[in-house]
Amino acid sequence: MSDRKLAAQFFDAAIALLQRARDEEADSVEAAGTLLADTVAAGGRLFAFGAGHSSLAAQDVVYRAGGLALMNLLAVPGVVGVDVTPATLGSALERVDGLASAVLNTSPLRAGDALVVISLSGRNALPVEMAQNARALGVRVIGLTSVAYASETTSRHVSGTFLKDHCDVVLDSKIAVGDAELTLDTVPAPFAPASTVVTSALLQAVMATAAGVLAERGIEPPLLRSGNVDGGHDWNGRIMEEYRDRIFYRH
Repeated sequence: MSDRKLAAQFFDAAIALLQRARDEEADSVEAAGTLLADTVAAGGRLFAFGAGHSSLAAQDVVYRAGGLALMNLLAVPGVVGVDVTPATLGSALERVDGLASAVLNTSPLRAGDALVVISLSGRNALPVEMAQNARALGVRVIGLTSVAYASETTSRHVSGTFLKDHCDVVLDSKIAVGDAELTLDTVPAPFAPASTVVTSALLQAVMATAAGVLAERGIEPPLLRSGNVDGGHDWNGRIMEEYRDRIFYRH
């Protein structure tokens, strides 16, 4: 099989997953976007967290042209992407009990805020405790995960629960356990993960919904513009000044 055919198969698989997410998660996307709009309208702040490659979708909505300026990254040193050496340390830290509490206790999160927690498997201690403990603080939580893991794997948290069990709204990425869309007789392992594509698309759909809900209520959505278009810097400067007490990545 040619590389070109494999590429087409991956695109087909990703497109099929995106269509499923669009059709099957429409209500959840609407609920999540409304939750964020409610938080903005009530004076709350927005945060996103993900560990490992799940952090890519979280970073994608922070300080992003066309995105909500109030979305802040809740970063945990050592687990944001593959920014540590060895990279396997990040995976190990996801399984450490109590780490989420230490992060939340030193973060600006407070009651009335909203937190998006992204974890493909939703089985490790860090995302489970992040959602669980944030809700205990009075923070509303949106979980973005593959629900299939909850029925096909076991939790690594002492409670036996998954991320999906501690959220106000759950978005299911539809990604199969193992996160690999292609197989080939001559390749000993499945390959071509699509979780980043689908997870980022779902989260951007939530952001778009939140902006629309705010506009429907007569509230200007606090959106950023590209700094590479004329007037973009001035626009962003106005937004950041107006919401300076709710934006933490500029300090």
